[in-house]
Amino acid sequence: MSSRSSKLFVISGPSGAGKGTLVARVRGRLPHLGLTVSATTRAPRAGEVDGETYHFLSDAEFTRRIDAGEFLEWAQVHDHRYGTLASEVDRNLSAGRSLILEIDVQGALAVRERFPDAVLIFIEPPSMKVLRARLIGRGSETDESLSLRLADAERECALASAYDVRIVNDDLDRATDELIRVLTSYERY
Repeated sequence: MSSRSSKLFVISGPSGAGKGTLVARVRGRLPHLGLTVSATTRAPRAGEVDGETYHFLSDAEFTRRIDAGEFLEWAQVHDHRYGTLASEVDRNLSAGRSLILEIDVQGALAVRERFPDAVLIFIEPPSMKVLRARLIGRGSETDESLSLRLADAERECALASAYDVRIVNDDLDRATDELIRVLTSYERY
C-alpha cells in the first residue's frame, strides 16, 4: 500500500502552452490535488468566472493586497499583474493536501525561494510556430499582444532548465499521462 506525501507543484510555461487544459485534465483524474485561484488585474475572457478562473482585481485592490503582504508571489506579466494569495497555499498545505500552482515563470522562481521542496514543472509548446497558432486560435490577441506574448515565451522557454521537469505538450493525451506520472511519483514516499 502506498501513501502520499503532501507536495507543492508549480506548473509554468508560456501563454498558449496548454497549462490550464493540462491542469484541468489532471485534476479530473487526481481530484485530491488542490488548486489555488490566482489573482489578476486583467479583464475576464469569455466564459471566465471571478473567484473560479481568477480573482479579477482592480489595480488599486491588487496594490492594496501587495502592501498587506497577502501574496506568496506576484509579477507583472504582459500588460497585467498576476499573483498567488499566500492564504490559499498555506490552507491547503497545512491540511496535508498536495497543491498545484499554475503560475508564470517569474512567480515559480519566487515560490522556489520560499518553498525549496516545491516541484517545478515546465510545460513547453512543441514549437514557437505551434504556440503562435494556439495564441491566434484563442481569438483574444491583438497583433501587439501576440508579439508581446511570443517575445515573453522565448524568454520563458530559456528559463526552463531551472525546472525539475519539462513536458512538451505536443499531444494532449500523452502530455496529460506524463504529467500524472510525474505528480504521482513525487507524492509517493
